[in-house]
Amino acid sequence: MSLLDQIHSPVDVRALPLDQLPALAEEIRCRILDVVGRRGGHLTSNLGVTEVTIALHRVFDFSEDRLLWDVGHQCYPHKLLTGRNDRFDSLRQAGGISGFPDVNESEYDLFNVGHAGTSIATAVGIARADQLLDRDRRVVTLIGDASIVNGVAFEGLNQAGTLKRQFLVVLNDNEWGISPTQGGIAAYLARFRASSLYDGMKERTKKLLPKLPLLGKPVFEMIAHLKEGIKATMSPGQWFEALGLQYVGPVDGHDIKHLIEILEVLKRANHPVLLHVHTIKGKGCDWASAEPGKYHSPKPFVVEGGKVILKGGTGKSWTTAFVDSLIDLSEEDDTIYAMTAGMPDGTGLSKFLRRFPDRCRDIGIVESCTVDLAAGMAKAGLRPVVAIYSTFLQRAFDQVFQEVVLQGLPVMFCLDRAGLVGGDGAVHHGFLDIAYLRGFPGMVLMAPVDEAELRQAMKFGLTLSQPCAIRYPRDNVPDPIPECPPFTMGKSRRLRDGDDATVLCYGVTTVYAMAAAEILAEDGIEIGVVNARFAKPIDREMIGAALRSEAPVVTVEEHSTAGGFGSAVLEAAQDMGLAASRIVRLGIPADRFIAHGSRRGQLAECGIDATGIASTVQALIETNEPAEAIRRLSACAESPTG
Repeated sequence: MSLLDQIHSPVDVRALPLDQLPALAEEIRCRILDVVGRRGGHLTSNLGVTEVTIALHRVFDFSEDRLLWDVGHQCYPHKLLTGRNDRFDSLRQAGGISGFPDVNESEYDLFNVGHAGTSIATAVGIARADQLLDRDRRVVTLIGDASIVNGVAFEGLNQAGTLKRQFLVVLNDNEWGISPTQGGIAAYLARFRASSLYDGMKERTKKLLPKLPLLGKPVFEMIAHLKEGIKATMSPGQWFEALGLQYVGPVDGHDIKHLIEILEVLKRANHPVLLHVHTIKGKGCDWASAEPGKYHSPKPFVVEGGKVILKGGTGKSWTTAFVDSLIDLSEEDDTIYAMTAGMPDGTGLSKFLRRFPDRCRDIGIVESCTVDLAAGMAKAGLRPVVAIYSTFLQRAFDQVFQEVVLQGLPVMFCLDRAGLVGGDGAVHHGFLDIAYLRGFPGMVLMAPVDEAELRQAMKFGLTLSQPCAIRYPRDNVPDPIPECPPFTMGKSRRLRDGDDATVLCYGVTTVYAMAAAEILAEDGIEIGVVNARFAKPIDREMIGAALRSEAPVVTVEEHSTAGGFGSAVLEAAQDMGLAASRIVRLGIPADRFIAHGSRRGQLAECGIDATGIASTVQALIETNEPAEAIRRLSACAESPTG
């Protein structure tokens, strides 16, 4: 039996002989490589954090102590050590193990988390509550993959330094986020990784650990001695210690024995401590560590003859279509400047950066700062294009308002992963961008149906003297719809005529509605299909034409039914004195989260695939009752995500 098969909880980790832990780390890496190869998921970050995770579970008892994760995609080794090895093959599958910490899976997962920078502040909250409620348990947070540069992380550190109790921050410094770490903080940390400080620190620690008294003299006198040896030259902990945290490190994050030694010391500290751990992203796998960004979150893959072959379709992604269009437009307009918040590969901007190295920047995992930089550029005369995931733009809501919209600046937001994202699940679905952007005065919202429309939407957006946002999904672009006239402000396109019902669609759902029309035509039902193009300003003429007939009207969007495109249609209908009660809205359910699974299954669960749209239209025609159509849709949504 393998070592990993013997681990049913962290108790078993603590029972293993110390000299077997490196072998356990290698088994964990093999398990992750095998499952991610078959299921897709986050690879290099998990390979890099394996030894740190083992050491933490060896030293602390997180059934009582508290462990919080930042950028939760680093949690795979943690899941394997906390009783989920037997279910790990179901990673990211419907009904299976989540790719992020999940409170419904295990007592060892305290938060469902997939965004960066949050763990320190929430950990401080737990520490303060424990202190107030007289609970004696340790609090540890592991922050890494460049999330330390996030402003919220520094706000958390500022609060952590005021604690008068144990509190441990483990900074997993692997030089990368999803892409190489950006900014002055990254350069600051790199100076100490490149110095000889680590070797000296390790030797001093080994000499002093045997002298550490079990009782009496405070542990931090020992830590103070460690610091003295480096203060005379340069102190890597100046920033952290100025905030009130004792700094220890940098230490080798792959030396399990040494990690355990130093964690045994630090767990007895009665002050806040930051342990700076240096790891290699993709450790243990040559091709992964050679290109850690490329294999941060790969599709399923196989390795043949040392070559990695990604599985999956061969179609062109929306991401690629976006960057190709942006490159073409930038050839003609030298005021375009592209930027992203730590996602140059995920948003496609790596390709743009190679073509225009002076007109593109990865700002790092700092969404708020990215938007503010874009506002400054727009004020100074550039045309900034901010490529960002829909779920991550939520983190810059106030900056979109204050620095962009309130100033009326022409910043273009290109929102990748808008809608349902498949295996990453609830933490990454882009289901709110229409709702949180639509209320801004002067904001223009667009969603294309194919690559040609994406290009036309971007071209139109770059002519505006006001902010705009273009959303598109995590998917391949569909086959093109014939003809693609230029975008005209607030005007839709009618793609199919039919008197039995009208389906008003926003974005790629138009493709599903066209397929639904073919299904219904087989039963003699002819429906009209409208590609709205705009959620703001919305085409009131189109809405009026749809509602002045007696035929049912259905809106379809890959967004929450609360506050989205369908809500905009309802509001416009009411403003025009039309029968808004006849409208049925299809979209992502407003009051529950859609779990991880396949994107196709998620679309079906929400009733916005071709079959779901056809079923809703047919129910409306048969009963002429929107309530019955909604009841049927709700019954459909009870099925699990496939």
